[in-house]
Amino acid sequence: MSLDSKKALRQCCTQILDVLEPVPNNAAYRTDTEQIAKEKLSVVKVEPDGKKLEDQLQGGQLAEGILEAAYELRLAGKMIPWKPWEPVVEKPPANQWKCPM
Repeated sequence: MSLDSKKALRQCCTQILDVLEPVPNNAAYRTDTEQIAKEKLSVVKVEPDGKKLEDQLQGGQLAEGILEAAYELRLAGKMIPWKPWEPVVEKPPANQWKCPM
């Protein structure tokens, strides 16, 4: 594990937190994503050992954690214009979530 890997994960987590700022505090997406990013960020800041860091992140190799954070960062940016936390425009059909069987 290199210092660049830790730096990349730290930057992604920090950027995720920044991107989530316009999302309402009570939106489920924000609360869940923010919690995960903050947990990863706190581990990256305090754990100098690469193997222990990977164990604490519980996400496999550090490279996988960076990739996952990068995907989440991209998704977070898309969520802003989508605004999934706002009420639906039209009422859904009564049986929308009922299995046809």
